[in-house]
Amino acid sequence: MSLAEDQWKAVVARDKRQDGQFYYSVKTTGVYCRPSCAARLALRKNVAFHSTPEEAERAGFRPCKRCRPKEASLGEQHSLAVEKACRVLEKAVEPLSLDQLATVVGLSPYHLHRLFKAKTGVTPRAYSAALKGKRVQDELDRTATVTEAIYSSGFNSNGRFYESSSQMLGMTPTKFRSGGNGVSIRFAVAQCSLGSILVAAAEKGICAISLGDDPDSLVHELENRFPKANLAIGDQEFERQVAKVIGLVEKPGTGMDLPLDIQGTLFQRRVWQALREIPVGKTASYSEIAQRIGSPKSVRAVARACASNTLAVAIPCHRVVRSDGALSGYRWGAERKKALLSKEELVTR
Repeated sequence: MSLAEDQWKAVVARDKRQDGQFYYSVKTTGVYCRPSCAARLALRKNVAFHSTPEEAERAGFRPCKRCRPKEASLGEQHSLAVEKACRVLEKAVEPLSLDQLATVVGLSPYHLHRLFKAKTGVTPRAYSAALKGKRVQDELDRTATVTEAIYSSGFNSNGRFYESSSQMLGMTPTKFRSGGNGVSIRFAVAQCSLGSILVAAAEKGICAISLGDDPDSLVHELENRFPKANLAIGDQEFERQVAKVIGLVEKPGTGMDLPLDIQGTLFQRRVWQALREIPVGKTASYSEIAQRIGSPKSVRAVARACASNTLAVAIPCHRVVRSDGALSGYRWGAERKKALLSKEELVTR
């Protein structure tokens, strides 16, 4: 299917997700619109597509007065509001209540809470807590003691910090400070239709899923990533988890209840959560993901977050493609990405 055919399908469906991705003009009316425009559908033969409003206007078309394609769409306005809320939380010296944040952004508390959760996958409170967790990580690297790091990060007491330290760091503060020294990680290497697959798990859940041609190289990569951890071959119980991971490859949609130990920056975790919400058999562009997490201008950062994913298939970065539908890169090889998407397409037929 050509790009123009995909765009026409979006116009027919009045797909709001495509707003801002392209514009269409109608020869018989002389106007151009956004894909979601509610105006009467034109005949396909009279429709042309444009990348930007400027391109449509250079071709002699004027903006539609109904959908106002040169103005921000409602979805874009919502994304900008959430992005502003994120920036306010990131710069705040003292914790902000939902009411205070809503006043700054210009929305009702209820509306902001609903939009924020829909766009980022977390509540404003959870986002603020994650910011604190990132500051703790930075302070643990900088300060002389754990206690100093806790207070420098904005926590008012040791107790409040230790209640959530494992969730923030993936391990105790002392182990984090020592580079994961003493952390036990089980792993196993198996074979699947995509070649070799390595699965590793720490106490909280699966922390690595890698694909490759050479099993030894996958093991060396794991050793380099966790140089101070105690690595051990998984037992029979662990092999059942490995079988579930292989099921994600061979039978997409199964094994979605796997416990995952997801470690990354706040932005990366927001991106990865958005990836996990892409249905089996569907794809999304980098710009669509950027809009969904409330950071529409962070397309390149989204691409970097996808490339940084260490949990192949479980966090389905293979479902992210370029705006023109091209596959783009994949940490474990473009052919494997193509194969995964083909398998998922067959499942959903």
